[in-house]
Amino acid sequence: MEQPKYKRRIKLIEPSLQLRLVGVFLLLSLGSLLVQLTLIGLDLRVVASELPAGNSLGHLLPGILKRALLFSIGMWAPITLGVGILVTHRIAGPAYRFKRHLEAVARGENPGECRIRKGDEFQELCRILNEALAAQASGAHHAENAESTSEAPSESVRRAA
Repeated sequence: MEQPKYKRRIKLIEPSLQLRLVGVFLLLSLGSLLVQLTLIGLDLRVVASELPAGNSLGHLLPGILKRALLFSIGMWAPITLGVGILVTHRIAGPAYRFKRHLEAVARGENPGECRIRKGDEFQELCRILNEALAAQASGAHHAENAESTSEAPSESVRRAA
């Protein structure tokens, strides 16, 4: 059976989850950037102090580093945000599908098999969810058969009496 194609949406599927994860990515990127610029700045100050005309270079360093920091943030923050949202779609999409699928089961509906897009995370979880729901359905079917089988002899005994 061929899986239906689900188009990946541009919008956030689970905004709180996705924004938290992307926020972590952004903080890690900014932290890394600050550490790198600090180390480069310290090294440049040492080099500037050893040069004959180093004093003038030492005074220029804060402005140079500030411009480099602002340029890097302006360039990498949107890239990190975009890539973060794309990556989190592979997690948030299946989580959203599982939530909707289990809500339908809780309402007593038969939502069919759980299906997620090829390439999304949690493929194994989707397969196990399908197996669990199938086992639950067959267990309920066996219980109904056992009840109908156990009622049949008692009805025949009543009729004979």
